Formats: sequence, structure tokens, C-alpha cells
Amino acid sequence: MPPPTYRRPPPPPSRIHWLRSLMILLLFGVLGWCGWVYQQIDAVAQVDEAQTADAIAVFGAAEYSGRPSPVLHARLDHAVGLYRKKIAPYVITLGGGGDKDSGHTEGGVGRDYLLANGIPFADIIAETHSIDTEQQVHRLAAIATENDFHSIVVVSDATHLFRIRELCQQAGLTVFTSPRPTLGHISPYDMGQRYFHEILSYTSMRLHLDETWVHRWLEGKGDS
Repeated sequence: MPPPTYRRPPPPPSRIHWLRSLMILLLFGVLGWCGWVYQQIDAVAQVDEAQTADAIAVFGAAEYSGRPSPVLHARLDHAVGLYRKKIAPYVITLGGGGDKDSGHTEGGVGRDYLLANGIPFADIIAETHSIDTEQQVHRLAAIATENDFHSIVVVSDATHLFRIRELCQQAGLTVFTSPRPTLGHISPYDMGQRYFHEILSYTSMRLHLDETWVHRWLEGKGDS
């Protein structure tokens, strides 16, 4: 005769109800947080605050064998336009390079592009060591201190600027955000991806996940 089998009794209804209620609360909390962050990103993205400042800072994007990617190209063109309008007397280009970049850096490529567009070498400061947005902000803060810059116009993609502004404020910088022009038509799917990326990146920043694989993955998925 086979031994009797024992089945674990189901959890009491009260426990099931408690767990279900907790999951619903967590879901609403996550959705509420994402909705709030989305609104903050969108509010900053819609406004160009460019005004007279001490410098213009261009946040880095990919470069291809010494040439700026379309995204970096658009950011640099926007900075050239601001410089020609006499918004600020100096332009800072930010961004380092990796092992696969053959010695090229985003900041160096940006400097060369600005020189080719008539901005004097003495008016350009190239930062060539940072590898992500947080490091670019820290380098920018150091440059501002060294050069006695009190206000900076920061140039990047519209959806990127909320996180940049928050990081700059944490670093003690006074900044005005100025989004680069949109390149062609952006599908709702691509725009949704950009917002989703920035929501995750900002959440990662607030949770202090700077040194985790999550942070590295998010930075790797940024605009190219």
C-alpha cells in the first residue's frame, strides 16, 4: 500500500487578500512614479532656457572614427548657433572615448568640429575623459570651478535635459537647458523608448545604482 501523500494546505484567504492588495499598491506606486518622472522630463524638454551665461556645455554622444554622429552633430550645430548669438563666450565639449575609438573622444571630436565652424581655439574647452552623463556633470563642475563660470547653458537632446539639470543642481551648478533640434521624424515608438530610457536612468540615479550593471546598461542604451 503506497504511503499517504500530504498536500500543503492553501494559504488562508486573508493572506492571499493581503498579498494581492500589496501587489496592487506597489503597481500603482510604480505607475505613479513613472508618470511623475515623465511629466518632469516632458516639461523640461518643451522649453529652451538659453540666455546669457558664462559658457555653453555640449554633452557628448557617439562619434564615428573622428566624425560626430548625427546626434552629436546636431548638438554641436546648436551650440555653434548659440555662440554666434553671443549667448556665452566659451563652449565646453564633454565626453571621452573607449578602447574601440582609436584614440578619438567625443569631447575632442566636438572641439575639432567647433574649430572647423569658426569658433576660436581659445574659446573652446574640451573634456575628454568622462564616460557617462554623471561623469560629464562632475567634469563640468570642475571646469566651472577652475574657470570661475557661474552659469552654463547645457545642450543635449530634449529628453536628456531633465536628468542633466538634476545632476547639475546636485553638483552646485546653475544651468539653463537648451535642447538641440529634432532630426527628421521621430516615430511614437522611438520617442517612447527615449522617455522610457530616461525614466529608468533617473530612477537608477535616485536609487544610487551608479556602479551597478543596470547603470552601465542604461548608459549603453543612450542616444548615439
